[in-house]
Amino acid sequence: MLNGIEQYTGVTIISSQSEAIRQAVTTNLGRGVTIYQGKRGFGHRGHQDLAMDILFTVVTRLELPALRAEIRRLDPQAFVVQHHIDDAEGGMVKKRPFH
Repeated sequence: MLNGIEQYTGVTIISSQSEAIRQAVTTNLGRGVTIYQGKRGFGHRGHQDLAMDILFTVVTRLELPALRAEIRRLDPQAFVVQHHIDDAEGGMVKKRPFH
């Protein structure tokens, strides 16, 4: 079994709707969110050095589809980056005992 139930994925979300997404993640999915302060850089829309919140959360592989659906519902234009996490401890991540 290569991917267990407790395989974690880190998700970084950059969106103009960051507050609505943060509320959905914490309220609907019951997950914690870390908020980074960022600025928009140079993109195809020109110089955009506007301050914005960048969200980071950690979910299990089973929670990932619900998270992505919430993000798409609130901001279809959100920039989302996922990466596998080998191990996570503390915060709202709870380890299940081995039986």
